[in-house]
Amino acid sequence: MDQFLIHLPGILLAYSIFLIGVASPGPNILAIIGTSMNVSRSSGIALALGVAFGSLTWGTLTALGLTAMLSTYAYALFFIKAAGGAYLIWLAYKAFKSAATEHDLAETKLGNEQRSPLRYALNGYAIQMTNPKAALAWIATISLGLQAGSPLWVAAAIVVGIFILSVVIHTLYAVAFSTSLMVAAYRKARRYIQATLGIFFAAAGLKLLADRS
Repeated sequence: MDQFLIHLPGILLAYSIFLIGVASPGPNILAIIGTSMNVSRSSGIALALGVAFGSLTWGTLTALGLTAMLSTYAYALFFIKAAGGAYLIWLAYKAFKSAATEHDLAETKLGNEQRSPLRYALNGYAIQMTNPKAALAWIATISLGLQAGSPLWVAAAIVVGIFILSVVIHTLYAVAFSTSLMVAAYRKARRYIQATLGIFFAAAGLKLLADRS
């Protein structure tokens, strides 16, 4: 129990960063939004599940790679956290830049035809797996929850927890953005949301850059 309590704050911080990041639409979110708006809610949900399983794949690969590296080179955690912190600072810059512009929500359209749910799920998986930023995001997220000598279960808890959150949040995107009311509300609040995200990304990035544990 003591070990769990020691690592719990880092795990929860990793979950928080994921939730903040998923609130800032990237290629995967925009594809889900576009599919739900232009095709159907069920197609958007299928795409969302594909994205979630792509996230699980990236998370598993990242966790195994970082764990293997740290078991041999413990000092590498410093450089991993520095890279993760730099990426979060870059996300903060992008969020602030988005908040300062007038551009509208630019959803990605995968066509207007009704395909099979499996095909949409595979499309979502491909979108996530071909997005190199997903690997950087996972490095930043997992490194927030790791400390020197962290056991394997910490990385596993982060990956499994974020996978569950990914299924829930991406599905909610598909359901919410299949309604015109939600689209209009998001467009009205977009700049405020992006500014808030920028603050959180910057704070998390600075925390990683200052962490020496």
